[in-house]
Amino acid sequence: MEKVDWKVEGMDCTNCALTITKYLKKEGLDDVKVNFIGGDVSFVLNKDQSKEKLAKGIEDLGYHVASELPTSNSKPPTKFFTNHFQRFLFCLPFTATLMLHMLPWHIHFLMNPWIQLFICLPVFIVGMGYFGVSAFKSLRRGIPNMNVLIAIGSLAAFVYSLIGTIGNMGPEYVFYETTATIITLVFLGEWIENKSVSTTQKELNKLARQQKVMANMIAFDDEHKEQIFPVENSQLRVGDLVLIKNGEQVPADCKILWGDAHVNEALLTGESKPVYKQKKDNLIGGSIVTDGTLKAQVTAVGKDTVLSNILNLVKQAQGEKPPIQQLADKISAVFVPVVIGISILTFLLNYFAFSVTATDSLMRSIAVLVISCPCAMGLATPAAIAVGLGRATKKGILFRNAKSLELFKNITTVVFDKTGTLTKGQFIIANFETTIAENEFKQIVFSLEKYSTHPIAKAISEQWKINNPINWKKIDEIKGIGIKAEDTEGNIYFLGKNDTHNEHTAYLSKNNEQIGWFDMDDEIREEAKAVIDYLHSKNIQTILLSGDSKERSQKIADAVGITKVYAETSPEEKLKIIEQLNNASPTAMVGDGINDAPALAKATIGISMSDASHLAMQSAQVVLMNNGIQHLPLALGLGKHTFTTIKENLFWAFIYNVVAIPIAAMGFLQPGIAALAMGFSDVVLAINSIRLNYKKVI
Repeated sequence: MEKVDWKVEGMDCTNCALTITKYLKKEGLDDVKVNFIGGDVSFVLNKDQSKEKLAKGIEDLGYHVASELPTSNSKPPTKFFTNHFQRFLFCLPFTATLMLHMLPWHIHFLMNPWIQLFICLPVFIVGMGYFGVSAFKSLRRGIPNMNVLIAIGSLAAFVYSLIGTIGNMGPEYVFYETTATIITLVFLGEWIENKSVSTTQKELNKLARQQKVMANMIAFDDEHKEQIFPVENSQLRVGDLVLIKNGEQVPADCKILWGDAHVNEALLTGESKPVYKQKKDNLIGGSIVTDGTLKAQVTAVGKDTVLSNILNLVKQAQGEKPPIQQLADKISAVFVPVVIGISILTFLLNYFAFSVTATDSLMRSIAVLVISCPCAMGLATPAAIAVGLGRATKKGILFRNAKSLELFKNITTVVFDKTGTLTKGQFIIANFETTIAENEFKQIVFSLEKYSTHPIAKAISEQWKINNPINWKKIDEIKGIGIKAEDTEGNIYFLGKNDTHNEHTAYLSKNNEQIGWFDMDDEIREEAKAVIDYLHSKNIQTILLSGDSKERSQKIADAVGITKVYAETSPEEKLKIIEQLNNASPTAMVGDGINDAPALAKATIGISMSDASHLAMQSAQVVLMNNGIQHLPLALGLGKHTFTTIKENLFWAFIYNVVAIPIAAMGFLQPGIAALAMGFSDVVLAINSIRLNYKKVI
């Protein structure tokens, strides 16, 4: 099993994405995700599948796999036109010339149908070269796309006019300008649509651009003298040394070896205030050194960097389909054949039932084909999600899937862990007491805590660090309870909670006999009170769920304004409490420790901190990258307003087709105007989605 990520060019709308999705699923592939906005296609490749065969299949559908593949099929064919705007500019002079014969003063030579045919032919060839070929390929695969409607409409007008020309039937049977207008204006509409849709990717494109920069690589000559020369960061490898000067961008994930500086990590955290970094600190590729000069060693490159992982997360989230999109996808999947049926019915009813002339009946039928837009319904969700995810990412909020954006609208309860969530998790040892020698007590505690990722354990490991830790025969961390270990002499040590006492942070016992305890002090996050007050103002209940003692938990709860507290809870108890709360109403859980992971996974939405344990981050659907909860209200607001935008987009898309198709069928809409209106319907949705970038959401 292999996860494959491709870039596929040529997707214009969700119908294109559905076409590729159906093809890949038909080939037996699993976990297929296609995002037409970014051109990202991912799937799980089975052992008996060939990348080359799948790439060729996608090429046969009319798209191009831009990813590097060991096959000649990966090379795009040479094209005269590279985009719709170029096609529009080519077609425009011919179409404008054809339209001249419709002016009140007639240009006599343009009234000749053979001359009109000659002028229309280049436009028709270019149009069929794109719409016709795409339509044919999609029909051959049994998955008709939107271009089928455009191709049939323009082809019908052209063939009808050609028959009228050959049969010398008169000007009322010649509509070459209709063919040319449809093709030309659809090219214009699709170009404008593509530009509008690409704007929804603005924030993500900014991040992507941060991945390619020049780096000052450090090397040593034969005399061991330091030499510095510029290289593109794509050429860097793990272990390379780099010099990062004041004002430069960090070229890759690094660890500082020399120097100190202030670093702006706004592209990841949304916080413009520079962070102080010194020797042994980690640097994130893409951040900016605002003050100072550093020498650092590369720790990750390419797809392994933090920034690359963030972009991949966002792409995966864009490829996800929230529940509200499922109805639109089902309609889009059958839209083309249904519209063709409506178009045929329009012709038959107008001609036979309402005695409309054959020419007018055909024009109405063509207008129905051209005005119909499955793209709008398919674009409604992806466009809003692209903008919502882009704004969230800019502010340091990562959504692992698009479903979370929709689920936020129902959240009525937010549950907080205490340590590292409401508090900073930056502990200091306030006091300790032991019945054994102080150095021995510290040695035992350090030797136990060094194996834990809990914030308290990290603080102990930092403050009581020694060079001769105990080598345990066996050690085991019991989530939410403590650490148990056995030394080489068979003594059993336990550091953690005490069932009979809870006055202190942790107790140390040897062979079930208490030999000491210690207390830790933790500072409440500055933003905690304001975040809790905001949630209360939105009638969202807040709960503190902690494994710490009742006294310390209640003290923190009182300070930030939380009235409901569950204290001294094990991971299993946390899981049960979250399950009960979920059954009562949709619940979000905010946590950062290993013991929070099950509860985060169980909650309607799990929210983790960026400095949380790896397990907690993997269990959460949302990650706050700014080392705090200050952007939790923004995450909630973006989730709700993104869902609202999706509903507005879907409403417009449905109403557009419900209203436009009957108008076209009754003859109130000419095919040329219908072609332009079809393209601009998507622009309206894109503009409405882009509003999310500037809309007040909290």
